[in-house]
Amino acid sequence: MSKANVGDRAVVDGFLLGMPKCGTTWLANILAQNSSIDFSDPKEPNIIASHRGTFGRDAGEPDLEAYGKVFSGSGFRVDGSVHTFSCPLSPSRVYAVNPKARFVICLREPVGRAFSHWKMVRDGRADRRNGVDWSDFEIAWGDQRLKDDSMWSDSMSRWLEKFKIESFLLIDSERMRGKPEEVLGEVTSHFGLPRYDYDFKATREANTSRSRRGMTHLGSVFREVVRLIPQSIRGSLARPLQKRSLNIYDLPLISKRGESSTLTEEYYRMCAKEVVPDMEKFEAITGFHTQHWLDLFR
Repeated sequence: MSKANVGDRAVVDGFLLGMPKCGTTWLANILAQNSSIDFSDPKEPNIIASHRGTFGRDAGEPDLEAYGKVFSGSGFRVDGSVHTFSCPLSPSRVYAVNPKARFVICLREPVGRAFSHWKMVRDGRADRRNGVDWSDFEIAWGDQRLKDDSMWSDSMSRWLEKFKIESFLLIDSERMRGKPEEVLGEVTSHFGLPRYDYDFKATREANTSRSRRGMTHLGSVFREVVRLIPQSIRGSLARPLQKRSLNIYDLPLISKRGESSTLTEEYYRMCAKEVVPDMEKFEAITGFHTQHWLDLFR
């Protein structure tokens, strides 16, 4: 890897790992209110990990010079690339960059999470763009790339080979809904920062199945054109809309409602053989209680 420090400090201080569909977008939006936190822009730069989203994989060495440019302030630098957690190369790469890094991992009941992740991919047609057919959940579950984010013990074991368990704050995403102020206090404290009064009511729920829409053909073209605009300019254009809870991608010409699907016991039966022992192992190595989720399989 290229230069791991910027001046006299590490290029990154902490990570919001989570998993897709575990509330990390909501959490990132609120943490960005805190001037003591320099959150990555974009939220998921996907530079230090080889996992670049659900389908993308790139085992090449990360460009740390480019990585440093996703942080613009002087605060505690937080990377929100959630796929970093399941990437097998990430623990050693992060340790090389900052052996004192801190991590927040947002967790959600595994089958519900996988189901929501599958719906997101299908609604956005990301599977088709990547030459994959995830039209049926059973087919998607057979794809290791969905399981990577749905079963955690192997990934967690790799992280614990490099970092002590005290480096990690594990959060049940349901607590972010029920006790947001408490969770935000825990995250801020875990990062070693002073208390901050977040306005969590001002940030709308982000990236939910209710608000998520699939791209039309015109929308797909529009999105590719937008990606050509430098991130700094995109950010300045998007912020006024975000403050008003407006999303240009919700326009009917750009997107449409995805197909409706319902999570049923069938999916739990389908995943139980792999998910149940994984949750039991995860609890054993982390101390994070999973019994309330295991009860769903009985």
